[in-house]
Amino acid sequence: MSSGSLRAQKLVTATGDLPKRGASLGEPLVINDAVISWSDGSIDYVGPFESYRGSEPKRTKGTVVPGFVDCHTHLPFFGWRADEFAARLRGVTYRDLHGEGGIFRSARLFNEASDTEVLEFCRDLLDEMLRHGTTTVEFKTGYALSVEGELRQAQLARRLATEITQNTSLTLLACHAVPPGETREGWVEKACRELIPAAASEQLVDQVDIYVEDIAFSVEDLEAVATAADKAGLPLRCHVEQLSNLHAAERAGELGAISVDHLNHIDTAGVSSLGRSPSVATLLPASTLVLGSEPPPARALIDAGAAVAIATDFNPGTSPVLSMPETIAFACTLYKLSPEEAFVAATANAACVLGQNARVGTLEVGKRADFVVLERDIADIPYRPGHNPVTQTVSGGVNV
Repeated sequence: MSSGSLRAQKLVTATGDLPKRGASLGEPLVINDAVISWSDGSIDYVGPFESYRGSEPKRTKGTVVPGFVDCHTHLPFFGWRADEFAARLRGVTYRDLHGEGGIFRSARLFNEASDTEVLEFCRDLLDEMLRHGTTTVEFKTGYALSVEGELRQAQLARRLATEITQNTSLTLLACHAVPPGETREGWVEKACRELIPAAASEQLVDQVDIYVEDIAFSVEDLEAVATAADKAGLPLRCHVEQLSNLHAAERAGELGAISVDHLNHIDTAGVSSLGRSPSVATLLPASTLVLGSEPPPARALIDAGAAVAIATDFNPGTSPVLSMPETIAFACTLYKLSPEEAFVAATANAACVLGQNARVGTLEVGKRADFVVLERDIADIPYRPGHNPVTQTVSGGVNV
């Protein structure tokens, strides 16, 4: 059903100006004995039961919160790389795997799979994400490594979006790795001259991304991609400072990037720069855990005034984790975020990364009816990692 009402012991949501920064990141609105009601897939009341004048709502003992917004994934993909995880446990590094394994291996698996195989593989994963409360999910290209292949991946992502109840956004990861047979300079030129304009003209994507790293692309490449994205009318995002510090976060902020993601090796100058920047620092704790990486300076970023979001980085190599509750748990344990900070980072601030905060990420009248019922309180999410705290998911007003 796309209409209904629910009375809960508690409702928790961010409110007011977004994205949240500093102390406000950990200060969501809490309403006890609350009601949320919706009609035609949109919220029409959020507030205390005593002020509600609609029909008798259904009751729940749990806590109602916004549906989680996973603003950084690498879906659609095909196939897994568990043996690479085992190799890293034996001391093989991510850099060692980069070439025959890693991104290139996922590209081979994706390119060899049929459209039907990719879609069937991803549908099951998206269903599981929904059961864990993810009602908005970002899709990303980057696992095809050719102009035609990247456009195919985007087309499959758009097709997936029509088949699921979740709200979606699609990012063109135009520069993820240098394709076999290409030079770095040649691929950047092709991505800017052919791939980005084609994806934009076909209205396939919502944002453009680039992986800036010593094994991938340079700050100068970031500048070229930023120019092409701007010409195409698409917001810029970037993977930066994951394995090394190239000072890409500072340059990305200067270029107006909507988000800078990973940040494991950002330095104090970069932290200060993001504190003054509108760019959102998107932290990916599951990949930090899986790779055994140095955690980013999350507390320093918050204290500097940076807007912080968290996401799964769901991918087959470095973060095979699709659960936002588990990601919240990792953010609290590894990055020392409070449950409230991680919750707001996984909902309201994550929606800002996708440019969709006017539509999702908080529970407010007129927004899409995306919410979940937690078994208990948000503090229990990080307290019980591995346990799914979601007892009910409503996506676009549909109880799933």
